[in-house]
Amino acid sequence: MAIVAGADFGTLSVRVTLVDDHKGPLGLATADYPLHRRRDDPDHATQSHGDHMNALVRAMHSAFAGAGIGGGDVRALAIDTTGSSVVMVGEGLEPLDDYYLWCDHRAKAEAELITTLAHREGLEAIEWCGGVYSHEWGLAKLLHWLRHNPDKRDRFVTALEHCDMVVATLTGVTSPHELKRSVCAMGHKWMWNRRWGGLPSQDFLSRVDPLFDGIRDKLGGIYMTSDAVAGHLSPDWAERLGLSPGIPIPVGALDAHWDAIGAGCRVGDVVNVVGTSTCIIAMAPDAGLIRGVCGVVPGSVDPKLVGIEAGLSATGDIFEAIARRANTTVKELSKGLDRYRAGETGLMRLTWDNGDRTVLVKAELGGVTLGWNLLHTAQDELFAAIEGTAFHTRIILERMAEGGVPVERVINGGGLPQHNTSLNQIYANVLGRPVLVPGGLPTGLGSSIFASLAAGSYPELESAQDAVCLPFRTFEPDPDAQEIYEQLFGLYKTLYFGLGGDGEPVSIAHILRDLKRIAAISSGSAPADPVYS
Repeated sequence: MAIVAGADFGTLSVRVTLVDDHKGPLGLATADYPLHRRRDDPDHATQSHGDHMNALVRAMHSAFAGAGIGGGDVRALAIDTTGSSVVMVGEGLEPLDDYYLWCDHRAKAEAELITTLAHREGLEAIEWCGGVYSHEWGLAKLLHWLRHNPDKRDRFVTALEHCDMVVATLTGVTSPHELKRSVCAMGHKWMWNRRWGGLPSQDFLSRVDPLFDGIRDKLGGIYMTSDAVAGHLSPDWAERLGLSPGIPIPVGALDAHWDAIGAGCRVGDVVNVVGTSTCIIAMAPDAGLIRGVCGVVPGSVDPKLVGIEAGLSATGDIFEAIARRANTTVKELSKGLDRYRAGETGLMRLTWDNGDRTVLVKAELGGVTLGWNLLHTAQDELFAAIEGTAFHTRIILERMAEGGVPVERVINGGGLPQHNTSLNQIYANVLGRPVLVPGGLPTGLGSSIFASLAAGSYPELESAQDAVCLPFRTFEPDPDAQEIYEQLFGLYKTLYFGLGGDGEPVSIAHILRDLKRIAAISSGSAPADPVYS
């Protein structure tokens, strides 16, 4: 038995979870840090490494106080973070700037350049990240920084994903040659893969932009999966955190991938990590190319399996925006959602408010709501937005299944499903299968599981999951709602690919008519006539 700590860095806060790796969670605490936005540039989103580390200290001490244990009892510490959140560093791995946070969208031109050249030259790597290199990912953000910071280029030594930077800081690494880089982060966000010898070739990178000359060497280090120990906690950081010096710290990873492990993900499971956005994580013994799915990376979730990542660019953020425009909160607006019937609002919401991450991979798309009338309310829109995110999730799961990924169970992880039973029921009805929800917040349990492996408590991942993961609550699909959603999904799919520019042009006249007819059927005010579409 060991007590271990997991630190999960999210968009607005860090969560520290303390776990007895034979009995389960002991306690947790969070600490906030600022997100820097600019009113004149909505694509700008940055955070300070110093703010992150200070928050980690506060959360760690609060977790000890809440759990009633001392830091000397902790035998290992593991770190997961958002991604691609990238920091450029100079000598001693000192930050030259704030992180480009995962939701920083300034690198659109750079991503388009990488995508275009990759297709022109037949670069295999582009196919393994869904055919489009994203502006949210590392190489695009690094190039944007190099182009817009000429006064700092001569001091640039390397760039790091957030998870690798925190681990390097905690283990006292100051040389880029000693860095342990996460296969999870670099595989999903930087086109790294052992298949083609790591990163794309220097020749390719230099043709993207001469500012990338020599960049492959600068992105050196040892690339490892998270079953490996990256290093040991330095005396300085041990003192700050109240932990024992020398405890092991495994190679870090992206938060959604470890959240999936903490939610109990096994082969055949798909985990929807539903928060401000949604990351959809699955694993398979082997997997090939999946069109429009942004990451297929060996070792990125379970080190022994192939990890598959997809997602929605905004979920909770959309719900928050709807509530904000109505001058209320999502919590208040959600009261009474359980009284709504499938499709009764007559609204159809395409949740592209922050672009489409999967499967169209188009950042330029915007949110669309069809079927408005003069009596619709903000609560109607919220219900339709939840339906819309569920429909989009079904599009993604069907694409995964077409690509050979086993989809046998659906688990709703992340923070939102813990507080919104209506969301879970809608997802079950739309997906047409049971949705499992952990009986408690799974965020942070994944990092604790990898910490327990580093502490030597378990020989392999599955036995650690058996001890630490929470039991499930099951939401079964309602047959009547499922029947309505089958009709609506046909309309949604037509709109998704038609308005999204990946199919034939769409006339929405029949869709508006059919939405009204389905709403009338759902509310019981019309006979169940067939829907023509």
